[in-house]
Amino acid sequence: MADATPQEIAAKFLDKLKDSPFVMIGLHDGGHSEPMTAQIDDDQPNTLFFFAGKDNRIAGGGEAMAQFMAKGHDFFACLAGHVSQDNDPQQIDKLWNNQVVAWFPGGKSDPNLTLLRFDIGSAELWETDISLSGRVKMLFGGAIRPDESSSHAVVGSIA
Repeated sequence: MADATPQEIAAKFLDKLKDSPFVMIGLHDGGHSEPMTAQIDDDQPNTLFFFAGKDNRIAGGGEAMAQFMAKGHDFFACLAGHVSQDNDPQQIDKLWNNQVVAWFPGGKSDPNLTLLRFDIGSAELWETDISLSGRVKMLFGGAIRPDESSSHAVVGSIA
């Protein structure tokens, strides 16, 4: 996959994120990142959504970074962008699901509920799906050729 285009790598990222929608996200204010569940709206590319409490450490918004690691440790992403509140009732309805209900027993009208949007400005993506021959060489200390290696892309859009 070393010859994959940036668009192909970005598409693979979205597939991986849909399979395991957990990211670490934090503001550039010096506070720690925290795990959150990303909601994806296919109609809004380059945007991730998070249901959160109004007292959540990123609820105030601002410049942020999010990190992603796929379940199989075969894909990594670092996303830069801006967090803001988006409490549009139609967007909340569209993204609402049973997992969110578990965190907000008061439902969509829970007084602590806020919907955060993370508008992605740029992303760095790594696919580490090394070929079988590359894995054998790694096992025995051999050198891996570029066509046996992983893919990497720096993109301004994940759409």
